[in-house]
Amino acid sequence: MRPDARAAAVAIAGLCTFLNLYTPQAILPALADSFAVPLPRTGLTITAPLLAVALVAPFVGTISDRLGRKRLIVAACFGLAVPTLLIAGAGSLDAMVALRFVQGLMLPFIFAVTVAYIGDECPGGSGIRAAGSYAQGTIFGGFAGRFVAGVAADLGGWRMAFVVIGAVTVLAAVAVAALLPRERNFHAVGGGVRGTLRTYREHLTNPRLLATCGVGFGMLFSMVATFTYVNFYLAAPPFGLAPAQLGLVFTVYLLGMVTTSAATRLAVRIGRRRTMAIVVSLASAGLLLTLAPSLPLVIAGLAGLAGGLFVVQALSLGFIAASVPRAKSTAVGLYVTTYYIGGALGGVVPGLLWHLAGWAGVVGLLVPLLAAVLGLALSFWHTAPA
Repeated sequence: MRPDARAAAVAIAGLCTFLNLYTPQAILPALADSFAVPLPRTGLTITAPLLAVALVAPFVGTISDRLGRKRLIVAACFGLAVPTLLIAGAGSLDAMVALRFVQGLMLPFIFAVTVAYIGDECPGGSGIRAAGSYAQGTIFGGFAGRFVAGVAADLGGWRMAFVVIGAVTVLAAVAVAALLPRERNFHAVGGGVRGTLRTYREHLTNPRLLATCGVGFGMLFSMVATFTYVNFYLAAPPFGLAPAQLGLVFTVYLLGMVTTSAATRLAVRIGRRRTMAIVVSLASAGLLLTLAPSLPLVIAGLAGLAGGLFVVQALSLGFIAASVPRAKSTAVGLYVTTYYIGGALGGVVPGLLWHLAGWAGVVGLLVPLLAAVLGLALSFWHTAPA
């Protein structure tokens, strides 16, 4: 099969994941009104799937390293549609949170296994480009999920959004099944429990992998914190944005598609560390710009943040494949666990600072965290070539 078909397949797999993961973010105020709950409690709809992913991801790596890649990816894409459609009929916030948790159980079988597939089938520079295609799919999926939810909440209520997203998920599963070639370079990891423990021991003593896990933790913590609490910031005076307008704010995600494409090419030329320095600086500057009391400047700042952090994600995924010699799916599972723990904490930890200092308190937490992310990359990513 042609490389462009494979790139399209991994991009669609990424879209399927993030289309579902962050759907409620644009409609959190609407959910609070619908279920008559405080605004911060609606953040559980974001935290629940992230926690589920973090719990399941290590086991997904072990399963995939034994059974293969494509069959798990396709089955998870179809399985994900079921809880998505059921959410449309949720009668309470607790029921919605439970179904969101079930969604999260499906996601690592797409995310982690697709990245491992790229590591197996796309060596060298092609791996960077394939990871970039996957990242672009996740970016568009993240935008589309939030955008559809925001518009649907204004036009027909938030429940219709999950019906539409469930249908799109089914179509995405069909496309992945048709376009993704079966793996050719996969080698099953044997050895039973002892072999599995030996694999984890190798990964947990790999400083490059552990540093990359730290980068992923900080990246998703920052992204979830920003695009959760900025909704409360923009829904309140002086901005007063409605759900559909909040959904449109997420068009800034599309800049990430442009920056990821350009930055992955740049990383091939100048290396990951230099590229990381550029994009983390962009993200930090964008975050600081959101403090300006002007909606256009806030949007510009969010665009800079998204444009920078999505590149961090693509570079991290590509680096795992370059730094782990075997059992790549298990390595990705460890990365995904720390990545989504970061996302889960990003949905709740900044809440205290939000109550104490508002949006400025959230920004004050995230800027030093991004500096730490850059420090990890500069310290540990020099040992593997781009």
